[in-house]
Amino acid sequence: MATVALPVSVQANTTAKALAKIEARGLASAAPRQLKALATPPVAAVTGTATDKVFTAKWLSAQPKPTGGAEFKCLTEALYFEARGETLKGQFAVAEVIRNRVKSKRFPNSYCGVINQGTGRKYACQFTYTCDGRPEIVSEPAAHARVAKVARATLDGKSPDVTDGATFYHTTAVKPSWASKFKRTARFGVHLFYRRGARVASN
Repeated sequence: MATVALPVSVQANTTAKALAKIEARGLASAAPRQLKALATPPVAAVTGTATDKVFTAKWLSAQPKPTGGAEFKCLTEALYFEARGETLKGQFAVAEVIRNRVKSKRFPNSYCGVINQGTGRKYACQFTYTCDGRPEIVSEPAAHARVAKVARATLDGKSPDVTDGATFYHTTAVKPSWASKFKRTARFGVHLFYRRGARVASN
């Protein structure tokens, strides 16, 4: 008797049904924990975000020589005297605090205004270097060139937020009384960052 070949579609259905039965038997014998593992998609390894490249020396060195007006010069000066010895991310964080102040109604609405607030009264200003009675002399040209690029990137909106809205900071060398009243949001190098609001005790 001649064998009649089944249509390809029928053969495929028959094979699929057989495989489904095998799979069902296998799943029935699996523990709930194994089933959950099978149903959970794999988590991709996180090696950083695309914006993290801004905080690398490679990215910064690739930026063109920065230029700008008064706002650029004020921010560059502040970063040089306040954070030139800080890590690159720490420098961006200090710049971010100044930017956050500019955006806040509690402070002047310009970079120069924020940075020079209180200047004229010795040690009664917001940024000590502006009212300590000493002249602002740039003695490290390479450091000045680096912070100038940080300032330009900040003004151009190229740097992502890293301080969670901080509008205050201080170094670990001092312990200002206001620090106990505000919420600490970040630390980079020797700089601690804060924003207004109840302080949350750390565990």
